[in-house]
Amino acid sequence: MMASSYNAKDEDGHITVTSPGGGTLKNKKPDNTAFKQQRLPAWQPILTAGTVLPAFFLIGLIFIPIGIGLYVTSNNIKEFEIDYTGVDMSSPCFNCSQNLSWNSSRPCTCTVPFYLDLPFESNVFMYYGLSNFYQNHRRYVKSRDDSQLNGDMDSLMTPSKECEPYARAENKPIAPCGAIANSMFNDTLELFYIDPNGTRIPVPLAKKGIAWWTDKHVKFRNPGGNNPNLTAVFQGTSKPVNWHKAVYELDADPENNGFINEDFIVWMRTAALPTFRKLYRIIQKKNNMVPTLPRGNYTLEVIYNYPVRSFEGRKRMILSTISWMGGKNPFLGIAYITVGSVCFFLGVVLFIIHHKYGNRNNNADIPN
Repeated sequence: MMASSYNAKDEDGHITVTSPGGGTLKNKKPDNTAFKQQRLPAWQPILTAGTVLPAFFLIGLIFIPIGIGLYVTSNNIKEFEIDYTGVDMSSPCFNCSQNLSWNSSRPCTCTVPFYLDLPFESNVFMYYGLSNFYQNHRRYVKSRDDSQLNGDMDSLMTPSKECEPYARAENKPIAPCGAIANSMFNDTLELFYIDPNGTRIPVPLAKKGIAWWTDKHVKFRNPGGNNPNLTAVFQGTSKPVNWHKAVYELDADPENNGFINEDFIVWMRTAALPTFRKLYRIIQKKNNMVPTLPRGNYTLEVIYNYPVRSFEGRKRMILSTISWMGGKNPFLGIAYITVGSVCFFLGVVLFIIHHKYGNRNNNADIPN
């Protein structure tokens, strides 16, 4: 049996262990310091009725008015939505939806009439919406080359491997490469107002100002610097497989063409959920005396290029105004009202319990 001896030091807690051979064994006990022995000063709140009840009532009184304000503001936002997928046989776009595919070279046009019950004041934002389209898929989100989109010439001619299988076509690099760019939304939407005389009046749609400023001026740039001849800059590249035209033919305006095309930039910012909307155009208010979109009959003319039957998707057009808090979204207001109401209700319940049983517990602690 092996014997050992030790000397304990009460002041600092160190213990020296000596083996039979005279050697010293290292002890694993932590040093006797405030930090290692967990004797540092600490603050621990003592929850009493005098502190908890006012907190519950205060949260309730603050959150409920904020929630009501947010909910009312959201409900004041006017929004109109119309589905033009063409699933039903009675839909004006039924024939287009049945006959269109990614390989279709001839566009299909359909006209969807609708009626606005209320006039839309101030600026009106026009969105396109897709359903059952999973832009949040991991491989889909990664399928892009940010260096190429930022105007790097080497990446233009040698796309990233992340773009596969949409990196090359016809032995040429694809610009822009990747699955996100390849599946870009390409329906053309036009809006017409039908006046009481039956005349069709086109509604002017602004296609600039729909993308984030940082995306337009920082993340996306055309290769070749300030070279206005994008045809020469993109020479030697191929268009994405599902595109009908090359990237340098997206717009006649050189400030909205190529990689800095705002429709393209908006599409490249992927959505987090399978049902989403993206800004398509802005209808700007020009006269304070006249509504931007008066009440009445309208028609939506669609050049139906984007097939959604393959993934059982739906397409829609949304007209919406905005407020200081953005678009129509009642969730935030409902969340504030719910949290505030729950806190206020708990405060009332705890106050009743404290009033009923608090004095009894205090009396039980007093000795005779």
